[in-house]
Amino acid sequence: MRQLFVQVPQGYGKTVLKIAQSCEGINLAQLDGTDAEGAIDLVLIHVSNGQVEHLLAELEDLPNLRVSFLPTGIMALYPPADSAPQQVKNIEERSPIEVFLSGLQSVGSWKGFLSYAALAGVVVWIGLFTNTQYLLVAAMLIAPFAGPAMNVAIATARGDYRHLWRSLVRYVAALALTILVAAGLSLILRQEIPTSLMIEQSQISAVAVLLPLAAGAAGAINLVQSDRSSLVSGAATGMLVAASLAPPAGIIGMAGAIGRWDMVVNGVFLLVLQLFGINVAATLLFRWFGLTSQGTRYQRGKPGVFKATLALSTIALAGMLVWQFSQSPNLQRSSQAQRATAEVQNAIEEVGLAELVEANVRFTRPEIEGQNTLLCVIYVQRRPEVTLPDTEIQSRITQAIQQQLQEQDFNVTPLVNVTVLEANS
Repeated sequence: MRQLFVQVPQGYGKTVLKIAQSCEGINLAQLDGTDAEGAIDLVLIHVSNGQVEHLLAELEDLPNLRVSFLPTGIMALYPPADSAPQQVKNIEERSPIEVFLSGLQSVGSWKGFLSYAALAGVVVWIGLFTNTQYLLVAAMLIAPFAGPAMNVAIATARGDYRHLWRSLVRYVAALALTILVAAGLSLILRQEIPTSLMIEQSQISAVAVLLPLAAGAAGAINLVQSDRSSLVSGAATGMLVAASLAPPAGIIGMAGAIGRWDMVVNGVFLLVLQLFGINVAATLLFRWFGLTSQGTRYQRGKPGVFKATLALSTIALAGMLVWQFSQSPNLQRSSQAQRATAEVQNAIEEVGLAELVEANVRFTRPEIEGQNTLLCVIYVQRRPEVTLPDTEIQSRITQAIQQQLQEQDFNVTPLVNVTVLEANS
């Protein structure tokens, strides 16, 4: 439910009341007043979220129309008193015009916007440099990427090339500043090798595309949902969008400063994948909830711009996925390491000489030219009935693991270290 104050020249108040009644307005009131130009009628209207744009469209023909409405939910109660629970349960999504205006309001001034982007670069650098996971979460909270991301999607859904261009400029500026800050700190403090958290965050999963799709959908739903219809805060969804973008931006800057161009490629791939994924998901959700190229008090949208931009984003996203799955294991290392761990367990079970205690399977930090090095550090416990020496058990398990990984076409060079542990007798 929204509360609107409609200001019209004196004598038009009754017309406003009739229009409000036709739009199922409740708790209506007309007041006499004056403004700088003379006598006016001020009409107070309470109307459901879904009727806001329809109401504004009906009021557009009135002269000197001025409308103010509160962007927060209103509880409008009216007789009979015992129907109050049902009255406050009638919650609808925001109208398209309100979603559009809310998106515009989410973009602050350039000074504050860039300040937050720079601070996000500092915090994400500290987190990656010191291997501190919770600092990455802190960087996601302050990174100002959600506003431009949602405005790009709104502009795409609306087909507004001017708004799209402005949003893209802010988007690129924030990401570039975060990358430059991270690179500058690595150069100033003479970082020479990547940290373990950098390695971990730069490794891409085969399902990496699901995160930006979920982030874009969540951001769009948060803007569309009425304030009181969800317990999920805007900060939480904004953090989800930043989670897709802040760590890759930090990795690009830091890896570039130390000359690890393989990690830079991974970071750029991940960043571009996130950008297109967020835009496709959010745009489709906005269109589903009624944002179109033309609307009340919004006439500059072009259907062709919407179709072209969405098609470009979709084709680019599909192209990124094709590239990812054609570059195995470089752009799928996180998933490949998990698959390899399962194959290691299968190989040990087939040998039958020992039980798996722990398997640490990962791609190594240094890059050895000409091979994708997969390090397998395995701890096993010999079975009670096995009397073979440790060296024989190690040799057989090592050979079985290497053969299993090669048969599954992992395209890796497995370096296997097996340690046989003895239980106390």
